[in-house]
Amino acid sequence: MRWALVKVCLAVTAMVVVAFAVPLGLVVQEMASDRAFSNAERQAATIGPTLSITTDPGQLRKAVESTQMGAARRMAVHVPAIGDSAPVSIGEGRAGERAVAETRRMGRATTAKLSHGGSALLQPTALGSGDIAVVEIFVPETEVSNGVATAWLVLAGVGLALIVGSVAVADRLGARLVRPAERLADAAHQLGEGRLGARVPEAGPKELRSAALAFNAMADQVVELLANERELAADLSHRLRTPLTVLRLNTASLGDGPAAEQTRAAVEQLEREVDTIIRTAREQRPAGGLVGAGAGAGCDASEVIRDRMDFWSALAEDEGREVRLAGVDRTVRIPVARPELAAALDAMLGNVFRHTPEGTPFAVDVHDAGDAVIVLVSDAGPGISDPDAALRRGNDGDRDGSTGLGLDIVRRVAESTGGDVRLGRSVLGGTEVRVWIGLDGRSAGGPGAGRTGRGRRGNRRNRGRATP
Repeated sequence: MRWALVKVCLAVTAMVVVAFAVPLGLVVQEMASDRAFSNAERQAATIGPTLSITTDPGQLRKAVESTQMGAARRMAVHVPAIGDSAPVSIGEGRAGERAVAETRRMGRATTAKLSHGGSALLQPTALGSGDIAVVEIFVPETEVSNGVATAWLVLAGVGLALIVGSVAVADRLGARLVRPAERLADAAHQLGEGRLGARVPEAGPKELRSAALAFNAMADQVVELLANERELAADLSHRLRTPLTVLRLNTASLGDGPAAEQTRAAVEQLEREVDTIIRTAREQRPAGGLVGAGAGAGCDASEVIRDRMDFWSALAEDEGREVRLAGVDRTVRIPVARPELAAALDAMLGNVFRHTPEGTPFAVDVHDAGDAVIVLVSDAGPGISDPDAALRRGNDGDRDGSTGLGLDIVRRVAESTGGDVRLGRSVLGGTEVRVWIGLDGRSAGGPGAGRTGRGRRGNRRNRGRATP
């Protein structure tokens, strides 16, 4: 918008300058020409009294040489034949006999352009005998155009100054219009990046002030809604403390043994998770802040997988499930906080135990693809009849013991790094949950950016045959 205003002002000012400067320059040029020929007419009139008294060549030559133009060899006097005397020309004539005769015939002053440059003013003058003599004054081209070049330069300078000044004024006015719009766009980007304190000064034209007011009101509403959501999450999580306390007290009466220890460990983990949810909900940060990216929030995926499999292996042994691990014998760093990766693994492994019969084998594999880390959880169960629906939050809520949030947790963990989640058929014959985790925050061109769509198309192709 700013440059558009500058261009419009430049075009308008240039047209105005041309419309006024060119005619004014032509007028100056015409005035210089009129001034030069008027001066020539005055010089020609100075010899008129002498011609009215005498036509003697000697007297006329003295009179011509005594004038300014005669002394500069720019005056000539053409006397016609009188009686028996021949015509006489005094001075250096340049116009030619035809031009002199035409002036004498017309009886008024004429101007003749000379082939070698300049012009000649031919002024008829009456003699005492009644005949007509012609006084010729040479007017050089430099005198006709005297001051014209300077006038054109002055007009060009004034026009250029007007154009520069108008462009500067237009740029300042454009800046007043554009700067509030840029502030509004910058604040919108900041709000989209999670900086909820971004606000816009209510300045500028009326329309932009109204837009800034509406944006600030929207941002306040977003902050209020997020605060209410955090409080609600904290309140709901806090309500779980009472039944958790009862469970923790009841586990004390279970005695010793692997099952009792496993139950007590599960209750303690549940308490820690509830505390984490409450603390996170109370923090004033965007909802996406639950998943940490960067070196400070990362973890070793192999170590977390081994730890969670130690927890789930006891239940797998009780149910007679065969478990296979692959790729967890080396360090694999990912930009995901340890609690978030553990929650995602628990959600996927919990689905295996919840939705497949006892004795169904499963496997957990980790692959380092260079720009991403791939975590595979496969089972030999019956599969998922509708993979697309399973990835939609809350879809499994109609199944007993399921809230439909498990795969949503996994999806949010993957997408926070620029990755994605795919569902398909595993080599074991059941469901395969493939989690792409982007490395170093390369989400724009990493696996998540280009594979989400392909994963969904793959899900549609598998619909009806694949299946956890």
